[in-house]
Amino acid sequence: MAQWFVNIRDIVALAPVIPVLTITDPGVAVPLARALAAGGLRVLEVAMRTRAALAAIEAMRRGVPEAVVGVGTLTRPVDFAVAGRVGAQFGVTPGLTPELAAAARGARFPLVPGVMTPTELIAARALGFDVLELFPVQQAGGIAMLTALGAQFPDVLFCPTGGITRATAADFLALPNVVCVGGSWFAPPDLIEARDWAAIEALARDAAALRKP
Repeated sequence: MAQWFVNIRDIVALAPVIPVLTITDPGVAVPLARALAAGGLRVLEVAMRTRAALAAIEAMRRGVPEAVVGVGTLTRPVDFAVAGRVGAQFGVTPGLTPELAAAARGARFPLVPGVMTPTELIAARALGFDVLELFPVQQAGGIAMLTALGAQFPDVLFCPTGGITRATAADFLALPNVVCVGGSWFAPPDLIEARDWAAIEALARDAAALRKP
């Protein structure tokens, strides 16, 4: 399971959209990752919200080497260690605490910490993070909030996540401080349940075409 990235900017620049995946059945992990990567979405975030998440990450790393597989919803320091053991290549947190920042410094993978306010942004930047997840983006103010933050913090890049759809993704990607967006509209539960990998690949290809202007 090679292909380690050391700079988070190298990862977020690979595709305009990062799939945020909640997987309950490890058996769908490899075909789902293969369909998304074939459609052009190589960077995948598996949310650590289910018992299947770690097994899914490990299976994707082994079965789909062309994908860059990360772990999301890291909320405890111990999460970093277990995610590293299964080969996670990047991590995402919904927020940032001193304890999570310390765990990130000892992790084998780079981190995209979540923020919601200017104060949280300043704290994250002071800890050395300049690629952040604005989460949940709609509740945090959406495009207007990102525009305001861009004026005050031009050195920070964002991957906004939370409620972004196919209809709104392009508007976010048009912002100069948005490097990519997180979403899941191209991997709906009904298509995963039906194992319709061809349909998911087509949706992923459409999402991958949402390049930044």
